[in-house]
Amino acid sequence: MAEKRPTILQIIPELDTGGAELSTIEIADAIERAGGRAIVLSEGGRLVQRLRDTGAQLQFFPAAAKAPWRLLWNARQIARVVRRDKVDLIHARSRAPAWSALIAARYTGVPFVTTYHGAYSEKNAVKRLYNSVMARGDTVIANSHYTADLVRMRYGTPLARLQVAHRGIDEARFDPGLVAPERIAALRSAWGVAPGDRIILNTARLTAWKGQGVLIEAVRLLKEQGQLDDAVLILAGDDQGRSGYRASLAKAINDAGLKDKVRLVGHVDDIPAALLAAHVAVVASIEPEAFGRAATEAQAMGTPIIATDIGAPPETVLSPPRFGPDAATGWLVPPSDPARLATAIAAALALTPEERAGMGTRSRAHVLQSFSLTAMKQKTLQVYDALLGTRLARS
Repeated sequence: MAEKRPTILQIIPELDTGGAELSTIEIADAIERAGGRAIVLSEGGRLVQRLRDTGAQLQFFPAAAKAPWRLLWNARQIARVVRRDKVDLIHARSRAPAWSALIAARYTGVPFVTTYHGAYSEKNAVKRLYNSVMARGDTVIANSHYTADLVRMRYGTPLARLQVAHRGIDEARFDPGLVAPERIAALRSAWGVAPGDRIILNTARLTAWKGQGVLIEAVRLLKEQGQLDDAVLILAGDDQGRSGYRASLAKAINDAGLKDKVRLVGHVDDIPAALLAAHVAVVASIEPEAFGRAATEAQAMGTPIIATDIGAPPETVLSPPRFGPDAATGWLVPPSDPARLATAIAAALALTPEERAGMGTRSRAHVLQSFSLTAMKQKTLQVYDALLGTRLARS
């Protein structure tokens, strides 16, 4: 087995925006660079070309299906792929396709790995059973210590089957020195931001638990208190079909008298330039983030970050009062608390240029040391090696 070029199959519903999708592509790239063969089963999406650029093979597959009969049909099809393409290991990154992948893995005898990407809600026994597939891997990769603790608490998963691999930041892509000023100017122009205005940036898909409504209310409070000044809020995210929620945000903006201060700009591809355009970035989630890549991306670009104090952001953001002004990289605030969020935004807007530069330098150093993409790839390949007896991580 050690001499054979291992074939790793990853399965994910779509290749659109999101941490799980990006991690799929990043690990496919790591597999190919290490001398393995990467296959991804997915329905596709805007990141298809980015996956193909890694050298991985994309096989279009109805991976988003959830009907029980379709999951069983998918399991049979995955088993056929395993045999036809001589797949050595299946790695599932989402619940519905994970059930099909688990059945196929057990049927064909290949190892089964899951990555627990989200802090999935469990409101009843049926949902708990549905979620539990993500803890049924021969190895379960958790994207943070918060997630690992959640898996152990919910399912009693032994430590021997759990591995923590924090989501990694692409050090080359998220490098302030490589973003041309023209990229920043193009975004500001597209967003209709005046040259002297400062940007409060939220990069998250438009869904209620991401807290855009709380952030709008915080901005309303800042304006009411005379602390908003030249700042504008940019909500950068796709509604992914949630047109009703987007409409509710537009109404909240209008009702708060903030039409000149808040922009709903849709999906943004150039996140590094968006973060450099911003004076402060905000993760306003009102439910726990299993990791929260937006917080580490902001810090990698040297942008002050405010995040809610739930889930994994406390692992990634160095915040007062635990860290002093010479060590802090941002602020942590309670979820669903627009007043506390407004206070933190005001503090970020009040930073002197020297204070902001110092925080940016600390932030980037912190992320590169603890949350690099190289480390995430290495840890994931080590999981594959442990199950297959291969040497991908050494390559």
